[in-house]
Amino acid sequence: MVRQVESEAGAAAQAAQTASETPDERSTGAPTPATEARPATSRGLTIGAVCKQLEREFPGLSVSKIRYLEDQKLISPRRTPGGYRIYTHADVERLRTILRLQRDEFLPLRVIRQELEARGQAISERGAAVHSGVVGRRQPALSLRHPPSLRPASEVLAELSLDPALLRELRDYGIVEGTLRDGELLLDESEREILRVAAELRSYGVGGRNLRVLRTSADREAALLEQLLAPSLRSRNPERRKQALEQLERLAERLSQLRQLMLLRDLRRLAG
Repeated sequence: MVRQVESEAGAAAQAAQTASETPDERSTGAPTPATEARPATSRGLTIGAVCKQLEREFPGLSVSKIRYLEDQKLISPRRTPGGYRIYTHADVERLRTILRLQRDEFLPLRVIRQELEARGQAISERGAAVHSGVVGRRQPALSLRHPPSLRPASEVLAELSLDPALLRELRDYGIVEGTLRDGELLLDESEREILRVAAELRSYGVGGRNLRVLRTSADREAALLEQLLAPSLRSRNPERRKQALEQLERLAERLSQLRQLMLLRDLRRLAG
């Protein structure tokens, strides 16, 4: 009688385990795509769990964006025998830092990678420094020093989940220019960030027409810097040109800081 009860209990437990598995898991024992969205607590986090963990801080984050960063060799999660990505705590912090540098410092991915390699330090340490304000504010690397990396506009729109109509509107008002090559519109990292910020502003009712004033201001600042440094920038002397590029970066940063300070001053008046 005891053996019969134990046998029935074992059969019930086996049935409960089988019912909790997905069809693919019952047939192959391998994790399904749905499984990848659940946290793998003992081994790390799946890509879906990572996306969910970070989406509050980075509302536009998607699984495809994380995969793109992996394609760009910025993150390297380990893989299970079934091919699923598993992210450790260090991987998540590395990803968080990259996203902060993109959002807060407007650094192109190429520059983020180069900077990390040059420093030879853990990305998580830099992330903590950025978050605590230890690392100073940075400006985007100028294309004269770092040739821009161009990507198809369709790819950028898909990555950011944006409507092509927004890109058309911004191009109509000169906010985004792009580069045409073989009939395809290409965008650099700066224009990608412009699209991202413009999309957020659009949710507040700020459209391309409203942004024209910023386009005009940027043109005037660029003209001022050109007036100051054009002869040196066009020099055939490599050393003189290098110095001019360094001055251009410093001046661009100071103008940006000055503009921000004046804006904050006026906003304080507005706030009363």
